[in-house]
Amino acid sequence: MWWDTLALALREIRRRMLRSFLTVLGVVIGVAAVIIMVTVGRGATAKITSDISSLGSNLLVVIAGQHRGPGGSSAPPKAFNLHDVAAITDQVGSLRAVAPTASRPTKVVYGNQNRSTTVIGTTELYLTTRAWGVAAGRGFAETELRAGKAVCLLGETVRAALFGRLDALGERIRVGKFSCLVIGVLAAKGQSSMGTDQDDTVLIPLRTFQRRVAGNQDVGAIMVSAATEADTEKVQVDVQRLLRERRRIAVGDDDDFTVLDMKEIAATLTGTTRVLTMLLGAVAAVSLLVGGIGIMNIMLVSVTERTREIGTRLAIGALESEVLRQFLVEAVVLSSLGGLVGVAVALATTLAITRAMQIPFLFDPDIIALAFAFSGAIGVIFGYVPARRAARLDPIEALRHE
Repeated sequence: MWWDTLALALREIRRRMLRSFLTVLGVVIGVAAVIIMVTVGRGATAKITSDISSLGSNLLVVIAGQHRGPGGSSAPPKAFNLHDVAAITDQVGSLRAVAPTASRPTKVVYGNQNRSTTVIGTTELYLTTRAWGVAAGRGFAETELRAGKAVCLLGETVRAALFGRLDALGERIRVGKFSCLVIGVLAAKGQSSMGTDQDDTVLIPLRTFQRRVAGNQDVGAIMVSAATEADTEKVQVDVQRLLRERRRIAVGDDDDFTVLDMKEIAATLTGTTRVLTMLLGAVAAVSLLVGGIGIMNIMLVSVTERTREIGTRLAIGALESEVLRQFLVEAVVLSSLGGLVGVAVALATTLAITRAMQIPFLFDPDIIALAFAFSGAIGVIFGYVPARRAARLDPIEALRHE
């Protein structure tokens, strides 16, 4: 019985192929939009989490100054120094590594090639805090750090811009106004979630930076890597307490520095992305309702067109339940076909979008099954009224219908 009903439904759909396609177009768009929004959102969330993790392992970043609203002090923040770095290293527990940094935009030159990049003065522990490997060559030696030697490590973007396919190791480049020996090339990290190219950098010893680039002893930021993820909150509190003491900040006064926990930033960004994904998915789901209304309208038209057919079936003994089932199955088949096409369109489109945006394609069978099931439910919900109207037609009146 069900197979006969399904065959009749497919026959009617084939007879009105163009109208059937236009009918289910709303369902196709709705299903595709929901799957695309949710899948791309999940991929973006995973990308943000991965990018934050690539910044470093259990990383805290201590910077001078803090974000202030209107009316805040416009005085430049008091910079850190190496004594602050030593105090954090000696007096704060549960640490893996502490690295001072200072940076400045600088032009680097090799032969007839040049590039404006960010030169960072730091120590060997910077690579530990950032979980950053050396792809070729070596890192800084302790004697080079203490003496402030003119040696440098190149990010992959800078290396490619200056040397192309040539070997950079052992060559000398000009960093600002001084010559620097290339002793290593950093492993590629790619872009951060903020769109910043992490490989567009040159590392030099901090003392070299202070003497030859900055001309002062300031430390711009301190990178602090906690021993384990569970220690970051405690380390953050301990660092804040220690720096308040060292900078003589009175009780009740605001800090003149900021301790950023990359884990908290990652949680905030991923939480925001999830909310936006849910919102966009909900908006996209509205088009499914629009598609359902379209199915109901077309089925009502179909009932009117086939009134004599319905009257004939009822007159020769067809039950109301059989007529109801026929039209309900037609509506469900239409919406389910729309759901299948929508899933196919969504998967192809999502794959293209994720490749273009360079985010992971996370196949989620649950959301696909949910969207398809919802498309079938749309057929049941919006197909019931036309089916019920067809089943309750008076056979005599239906046969007299022109």
